[in-house]
Amino acid sequence: MPIRSFQIIGSKASGGAEKFFVRMTEALHEAGHAVTAIAPPGSSVALDMDARVPQRPIRMRGNWDPLARWQLGRAIRNEAPQIVQTWMGRATRLVSLPKGREPIHVARLGGYYNLKGYRHAHAWIGNTKGICDYLLREGLPASRVFHIGNFIEPVARPPQTEIDLLRAIWHLPVEACVLFAAGRLHPNKGFADLLDAFARLPVEVHGRPLRLLLAGDGPLAAELQQQARQLGIADRVIWAGWQADLAPLFAMAELFVCPSVHEPLGNVILEAWANGVPLVSTQSAGAEELITPEVDALLAPVHDPQALAQRILDMLHMGPDTRAAMVEAGRRTLLASHGRQTIVGAYTELYQRLIDTCAA
Repeated sequence: MPIRSFQIIGSKASGGAEKFFVRMTEALHEAGHAVTAIAPPGSSVALDMDARVPQRPIRMRGNWDPLARWQLGRAIRNEAPQIVQTWMGRATRLVSLPKGREPIHVARLGGYYNLKGYRHAHAWIGNTKGICDYLLREGLPASRVFHIGNFIEPVARPPQTEIDLLRAIWHLPVEACVLFAAGRLHPNKGFADLLDAFARLPVEVHGRPLRLLLAGDGPLAAELQQQARQLGIADRVIWAGWQADLAPLFAMAELFVCPSVHEPLGNVILEAWANGVPLVSTQSAGAEELITPEVDALLAPVHDPQALAQRILDMLHMGPDTRAAMVEAGRRTLLASHGRQTIVGAYTELYQRLIDTCAA
């Protein structure tokens, strides 16, 4: 039976949570559920969402925006969804619903947030086991805390013409060995450590010039570019900026590096597996939960550029069959634990359980 739900997010930016919001909402719609996406007009979510998914634009200017709170409440009363799922803090704070009857307020968390603005929800989803453990330690009832991860589907290789065009734009030699990293240029993402690690690598590997391709934008952009100049690697680092589609960048990469200092889950890890690219990651909480070391990726300690450089070299010197086996293991991990059908099924089962419990 189709489940009626509102999926609400208050941010305008484009990040891992916003991208998964789009994928999850579209997947629920395609599975036959009556889902409405609510996001600020002009936001990345509003622009990226499939036009077939019903949308309701509502500006959410802050955590306590009274107009947005009233508009959300009116929409909920008028359309009577069974489930109202809020994503991140702003949307969660702007929704307050009576307990013990529909609609059921589900708050989805992708980080170790201050729970002051989340406790009024009726149920909570953490996208890692670590986050769920944190919710329980903070006193939320175990019977209402649920672990459901994210999904990313395997990605088809883009046309070679598209890859060649980007190589030409960025003056990447055809023979270059490209290390790729992506994310917001923020201290949590560890890009300063990655630049330090790259500076410790040889200029060439197996006769091929090494290049570092960084996709993303954020508050540390100027500082990181200055660091690259100071390290003497500026001419070997390509700053791609924010990219809506990472598939062509993955396709030109020899390996993907996730240097995060703090990463609750690590969507980019799932993206590397989805794109079939060998992976080197630091041992953030999310990475340790996702990765089986030496099987589907190589791990290095957090905040250790020397160790990260060594792990990158280990991957580059690895035999092709061993690397191919590691890529295939990552794909299996992705499909088994973070496949579309698995995650959509888990959300649907949870929604129905909450609805049945509420009706009992």
